[in-house]
Amino acid sequence: VQLQASGGGLVQTGGSLSLSCVASERNFCMYAAGWFRQAPGKEREFVAGASRAGGTTEYTDSVKGRFTVSRDHAKNTVFLHMNNLKPEDTAVYFCAADRVRVFANPVAKFYEYWGRGTLVTVSS
Repeated sequence: VQLQASGGGLVQTGGSLSLSCVASERNFCMYAAGWFRQAPGKEREFVAGASRAGGTTEYTDSVKGRFTVSRDHAKNTVFLHMNNLKPEDTAVYFCAADRVRVFANPVAKFYEYWGRGTLVTVSS
């Protein structure tokens, strides 16, 4: 499966952005989906993930209450809605897909497929 992430941009502190990740396959519902980010000079980290059906979601502690991950199976798309953005959220955001597991895993090595990433910059 090929993944195309979009929606990044420049936003002020406290602002909102929504990222989209469109999959090339119609059976994207058979993949767990995750969002990761990588800030300059830092390792890639898990942000949020959704199970195959989308009913079970996971978040890293720093984004809980601010970010929401959701899926639209009719559009083969997973979204990351980001509110109350902070400068420390600045990073390249990647979507990823896992064909093996039902639930999203916070460990990057379990995801077989990755999109190219979209840059989110939060100004102070």
